[in-house]
This record gives sequence, C-alpha cells and structure tokens, in this order.
Amino acid sequence: QVQLVESGGGLVQAGGSLRLSCVVSGTIISINDMAWYRQGPEKQRELVVTISSDGRTVYADSVRGRFYIFRDRAKNTVYLQMTSLKPEDTAVYYCNQGGQSKGYWGQGTQVTVSS
Repeated sequence: QVQLVESGGGLVQAGGSLRLSCVVSGTIISINDMAWYRQGPEKQRELVVTISSDGRTVYADSVRGRFYIFRDRAKNTVYLQMTSLKPEDTAVYYCNQGGQSKGYWGQGTQVTVSS
C-alpha cells in the first residue's frame, strides 16, 4: 500500500524559507510522477509543482523561481524547498503520487506565512 507522509510545515515570516518533506512507502518515487499541491483558506486545491519519473519539472507560475522540487532516491523522499515566501503561500501542502483524481495523498502539512 502506498503511503505518503509530509512534514516540515510551520509558521514563517514573509521572505523566509521552509523545506517540506514527503516520505513515500509502498512504491519507488523514481519511477512515478510526484507532485505537490496546496489548498489555501477558502480556496480550491491547486497544483504547485510536478516532477516526472525522468526528472522533468513543471511549476505553477505563482511559485516559479521561488520553489524547488527535488528527490532523494536513497530516502525515497520528495522535497519542496520554498524560498521568498509570501502570505499568499499560506496553505495546507499535500504530496501526491499518481495524479489528482486517482492518486495517493498524504495528510498534508500546514504552512503559514505572516506579513
């Protein structure tokens, strides 16, 4: 059974940085498409970034140049490095494997950016 466990969220001031982690079990991240989504207060869940099995990445316009996704194959973990954080980045961040409609999800980790 595939399981995803996120961690690393917290409260940070605008301009600060955080690194989110997604530990994956039950499958190998290097042969799967992985993604980070987020859902802000009273907003729909939105795609932040994807990384394909061959390492190609696609970022949302709102985070391009500030966020960076990378994988550690040895730890079977996907990371989201977030820099220059803005209050509008406040959301619950979710790790995903397999796509939005049929994929697996973690429980989410809260990121709050204060102004």
